[in-house]
Amino acid sequence: MDIQSEKLNFIRWFSGITDQSVIKEFTTLKREKETDWWDTTSVEERTEIEEGIAQAERGEMKPHDLVMDKYKKWH
Repeated sequence: MDIQSEKLNFIRWFSGITDQSVIKEFTTLKREKETDWWDTTSVEERTEIEEGIAQAERGEMKPHDLVMDKYKKWH
């Protein structure tokens, strides 16, 4: 089956969905595909990530357990 036929079959199927939770799942999936994860991070998170990259480039790395303790608030 070609892609156009598959799309039409999907549209037919999707147009018949009445379960709001299914629609919500697709809406979430669509939003996630359209949004870059970087755009969803806070300024604080971005600053920390950028600093971590700079430290790694300078060879200033920290043990994993110390890093995880510091960032457990975001898990």
